[in-house]
Amino acid sequence: MPALPRFRPRLFEIYGEYNVARLRADVLAGITVGILALPLAIAFAIASGMTPESGIYTAIIAGFIISAFGGSRVQIGGPTGAFIVIVYGIVVQYGVANLLICTLMAGVMLLAMGLLRMGSWIRFIPVSVISGFTKGIAVLILLSQFKDFLGLQTSQLPAEFFAQITVLWNALHTINWVAVGLSMACLLLIVFWPKRWSLLPSPIVALVFGTLAATLFNLPVETIGSKFGGIPQTLPSFALPELSLDKVRHLIAPAIAIALLGAIESLLSATVADNMIDDRHDPNQELMAQGLANIAAPLFGGFCATGAIARTSTNVRMGAFGPVSGIVHAATLLVVILVAAPLAKHVPLAALSAILVVVAWKMGEWSDFREMRRYTMNYRAVLLATFVLTVVFDLVVAVEVGLVMAAVLFITRISSLTGIVDDGPDTISGNRVRAYEMFGSLFFGSANKLEPLLAHADPGDPCRILVLDIQRTINIDTTGLDILESLRRKMKKNGKALVITGAGTQPLSLFTRSGFADRLGADNLFPHRSAGIAHARGLAGGARRPD
Repeated sequence: MPALPRFRPRLFEIYGEYNVARLRADVLAGITVGILALPLAIAFAIASGMTPESGIYTAIIAGFIISAFGGSRVQIGGPTGAFIVIVYGIVVQYGVANLLICTLMAGVMLLAMGLLRMGSWIRFIPVSVISGFTKGIAVLILLSQFKDFLGLQTSQLPAEFFAQITVLWNALHTINWVAVGLSMACLLLIVFWPKRWSLLPSPIVALVFGTLAATLFNLPVETIGSKFGGIPQTLPSFALPELSLDKVRHLIAPAIAIALLGAIESLLSATVADNMIDDRHDPNQELMAQGLANIAAPLFGGFCATGAIARTSTNVRMGAFGPVSGIVHAATLLVVILVAAPLAKHVPLAALSAILVVVAWKMGEWSDFREMRRYTMNYRAVLLATFVLTVVFDLVVAVEVGLVMAAVLFITRISSLTGIVDDGPDTISGNRVRAYEMFGSLFFGSANKLEPLLAHADPGDPCRILVLDIQRTINIDTTGLDILESLRRKMKKNGKALVITGAGTQPLSLFTRSGFADRLGADNLFPHRSAGIAHARGLAGGARRPD
């Protein structure tokens, strides 16, 4: 069991580096990101099947904890678009109360992952798998926004992909062209808002424009007020969810999905931030903070949260120095909900839908499909399989299958790079010495490549000494060691000898720890090929009986 890491948030490490200028920069960046986070938090919550205030509560509570206790200097946490599909599916299948339990369980898992130093393990997930499920989630978010973007009159959408398409298709005759016009206007405003006016985020501009248009012209579109009754102008209240062993048992799978996605997205976001500010985050500390955030958020009416790439990038572009900006971002949202919550009832769902359409479109990074021809067939197969399974089934199935496919294809690839070169009979020894050179990795996927050498151990084979040079063998696992042991044992049984040369650090360590080196004999293990062949010729010439 690895030693547990110290709980050392970045804020505690760099607080002494703050001065007036850096503090001012963090405050301004935090206010800007807080304003940007408001429409996103509301939109993500509604799209996830939650109430608008639950998204804001999540951004406040989780955002504060992730910044105060995280392992990244500039990470901004809160609800994200990637969670929409998972959360919506859990809400439809299990209900909101069980979603909160799922989030709590996921928080405990994330905290444990950080304590056990599993932060670096997330990097083992192939890019093809991450790209595949990210694109799949983007497609599902786009599909989920058809209802509000087109103003369709239909009941709650089901979680299953084909069922959603069926419901939306059957509701197309109820399309609200006023809602479509408002959605398109907000979408175009977000896309073409001048970059030189970036201090005023385009989603906020679209939200204000859509709200004013719907209110002043009394447009017949659905609003937060008409659907949810508005947003309460109160602080979130503490409440413990009702836990039972039976509930926990049935919620393990969705909780794992939340924890897995939260870990991946938060560490990806932190890595993006590192590249922007030339820094290096602590992945284990970040996972611990994510765990604490996901434990706390559902206790105060929120749901799952993670690091938000778009808000983190905006935080950096606004000149943030450290975690104080994230704390200010949470405080800004708290002030907004206490002061301006009654105004939210006028916000049209069409405007929020336009914001999510843009988020999903950017999340998809669709140019990867065009660039796929430059990559190997293995990469394309894993990406496409993960993408399709994410859309048709769910994230957990997609990641599991994607990882298995990537592992199998990797094993096949490494096996194909492993081989044995036959140097032919040694005429100096009267063809009684045979030498081979093995390269690559001798592991369970390639161990069968040594099986032809077993023929030299037969009594009728003229070979008396078999020299195996493994200088270019980078790794040997226990399966590879087992076939080497079989070869050694059979050679010895028939009065022959196996000589191994050029063993590197890893193979030699395995030989020593397993006792294979002792059974082989120090006289039959040489660092250099030439010495091993000279020794084999001596044995073949009858100088002494092979050990």
